[in-house]
Amino acid sequence: MALLEVRDLSVTFRRKGERPTIAVDGISFNVEPGQTVGLVGESGCGKSVTSLAIMGLLPSRGVEVGGSVTFEGEELLGRSQRQLDERRGRDLGMVFQDPLSSLNPVVPIGLQITEVLERHRKLSRKKATVEAAELLNRVGIPDPNRRLDEYPHQLSGGMRQRALIAIALACRPRLLIADEPTTALDVTIQAQILSLLSELVSTTDTALIMITHDLGVVAGMCDEVNVMYGGRIVERAQRHALFAESRHPYTHGLLASIPRLDAPRGEKLVPIRGSVVDNIPWSDGCAFAPRCPNSVEQCWHAAPGLVSDGAGMLRCHNPVQAVTTVAEGA
Repeated sequence: MALLEVRDLSVTFRRKGERPTIAVDGISFNVEPGQTVGLVGESGCGKSVTSLAIMGLLPSRGVEVGGSVTFEGEELLGRSQRQLDERRGRDLGMVFQDPLSSLNPVVPIGLQITEVLERHRKLSRKKATVEAAELLNRVGIPDPNRRLDEYPHQLSGGMRQRALIAIALACRPRLLIADEPTTALDVTIQAQILSLLSELVSTTDTALIMITHDLGVVAGMCDEVNVMYGGRIVERAQRHALFAESRHPYTHGLLASIPRLDAPRGEKLVPIRGSVVDNIPWSDGCAFAPRCPNSVEQCWHAAPGLVSDGAGMLRCHNPVQAVTTVAEGA
């Protein structure tokens, strides 16, 4: 049994007087213990909404969530907030995209960590404080005892992100979801954060869902990659296979737009034309058709299914021919 099983997960936002917005449209994937699974795509493809649905953090009004999300065989969808609170923090941890807005600005960092330890691990305040300092030291924050009394605005962006990771790891969760954990950080801090996450996964057997639009992060961390577009998974493959022979035109475009050090001087990048709003409903055809250089007549009238394609899964009527695109780690 997989640690996490997501089956036909769908999320629809409804507002009075407006057409429903389908943010996630029937996606399925598994996460095994100790595995790092990537959810990749541009902003607006449904990655973050997927993570919030798994964690049960979507608002209760104006949102319809369907499908199934099971953790260690237990269904999470439909659980009360009280039941989910027992799982969140203890078994399920999450590193949010923006640490400054995710941390409470009027509560010291130390208290935000100790309250998790006191609630889920039943530690005393004294023991929780010692553990909190050890967690901050573990994630690489210098002088951790002093930082316990500081507020989020007194920390740098990299330190705030590390503090979020410390909170997420306080109860040694079985599954960690990292939603764009390196956004707005400089390259050096990005590398440190990713190295920290990789080390934690390898030493604790924690499963990790890495949500990102950065294929460089994917190349260095993920075991399996799910490429999302328009709320659906359009390609799934192991990391090496994806970088060696991507088949979906969207994945191919993402890889082709990566700057390369070995490219000739003055060579222009090849962006994907248009934006994520330039799509059609999956009920009419392929959502990527308006932006796709490989689109054919069938793409505009029939949505492709996600079917096996050798080593992975593919949702496309006219895939890119199997040729090497971008070397892994480019």
